[in-house]
Amino acid sequence: MSVRVTLNCQINTDKTDTLITFLKQNLPNVRQFPGNIRVNILFDPSRKEMLIDEDWASIEEHKAYIKFITENGIMQELVTYFLEPPIVKYFAPQDL
Repeated sequence: MSVRVTLNCQINTDKTDTLITFLKQNLPNVRQFPGNIRVNILFDPSRKEMLIDEDWASIEEHKAYIKFITENGIMQELVTYFLEPPIVKYFAPQDL
């Protein structure tokens, strides 16, 4: 069963332009990673918040991606654009 993953991120607005450049360079890699179904980025400028909204084939595949970007340094660079660590949540879709 697929899983919806959200990452709520408080962004450092002084770095928004470089964050957007970073995302444009790296989102193709997320989209090609095994198990990724979809990833969208949403901004709420009034709250200085970014939402990373993703669908993955499983929690395990998402965690494998997180491990991969932690080991290759991408995660360390990504968090430099945030004021605090992102809040990661997993949601199971329901057929209602």
